[in-house]
Amino acid sequence: MKICFAVCEYNPFHNGHLKHLNYIREKIKPDCIAVIMSGNFTQRGEIAILDKYTRAMHAIKAGADIVFELPTVFATAPAEIFAKGGVKLASALSGENVLCFGTESAEKEKLISTASALLNESREFKKLYKEELKTGVTTIKAKVNALTKMQIENLDFDLLKTPNNILGIEYAKAVIEYKSNIDLHPILREGAGYNDDTLYKGISSASAIRKAILEGKYKKTKTALPKFVFDDIKPKIPNADELIFYSVIKEDKENLANILDCTEGLENRIKGLIKNSSSLEELKDKLKTKRYTYTRISRILLSCFLQIEEKFIRKCLLSDLYLKVLAVNKDKLNLLSTLSQSSKYPIITRKKDADKLEGIAKECFIKDVFANDVYNFVAKIKTNEYEMKII
Repeated sequence: MKICFAVCEYNPFHNGHLKHLNYIREKIKPDCIAVIMSGNFTQRGEIAILDKYTRAMHAIKAGADIVFELPTVFATAPAEIFAKGGVKLASALSGENVLCFGTESAEKEKLISTASALLNESREFKKLYKEELKTGVTTIKAKVNALTKMQIENLDFDLLKTPNNILGIEYAKAVIEYKSNIDLHPILREGAGYNDDTLYKGISSASAIRKAILEGKYKKTKTALPKFVFDDIKPKIPNADELIFYSVIKEDKENLANILDCTEGLENRIKGLIKNSSSLEELKDKLKTKRYTYTRISRILLSCFLQIEEKFIRKCLLSDLYLKVLAVNKDKLNLLSTLSQSSKYPIITRKKDADKLEGIAKECFIKDVFANDVYNFVAKIKTNEYEMKII
């Protein structure tokens, strides 16, 4: 079976995503389009604007055959972990697997050669990298500067300047590290850029759409969204800021230091500055620096709230997990048995399946359950973590 994967957030699903799925169907022509989608919290350290079941339903309506959930521990992590988590799950299904994703360049060989160069972290690289970090630059900038000084061959520095290319490199790194048989299929991203917050007719970024909704202009997003998505858009985005803020007040410095990317005494700054902050937004603004970006800070504080420590994320990356089905096309229900027979991990479609999980997989799934319960509380809705939508 030829399976084409799309690893995504769909926060929300927009016209650019629709074009991507259409490309997969028309050009790659797989037997199955499988989406691996973030749950109720995202890589930016934010709560999703619509619950994961609604977003999964949108993917099915747009042409996907099945939607799996990317576990919370990966969905709320930086690009490297996000990509590793997606590739890890995709690699659990045997077959002729393809991973299709949008980039700013769509040059497969350059992505792979750059990924290979980045994986070769020699002693010299580590030394230069640490020196660059001391200058206060971001982690990705520190890596670029270190590799520039080393004059590494086959490294395209331009690829490290744009978000989708960076994510593409991380997919390539994950495929190499896991020795996966997944074929990478980058395509040229069209329309608005990942961080472009201007709303356009046709294709706008998810960031622009979310911004418009936050500003009370949700009706203006109509031209950027398929009708079945716009019909589900709410005029207000769920807000968990007060819960997150309280969790950080409550947390010990020692536990904060165990969170991914909370390094170099940042836990001390967090605990110090929160005393004089009246909101989560104010705290983030005070913590933000050239090195610690707003998004990185948001992820750290969200991870504190969700009790996700770096050590546990690393364990999840090394352990057998599960494939939780959020939604499936009613005409492709046979996929469940077909994929179950070829899957390295158990496929979860009901509570009975989840109850059989053990060890790290069980702990990882419990994080998903907690995240879902929190979302239900904040959004004032009721969704069942153990259900599967048939669309």
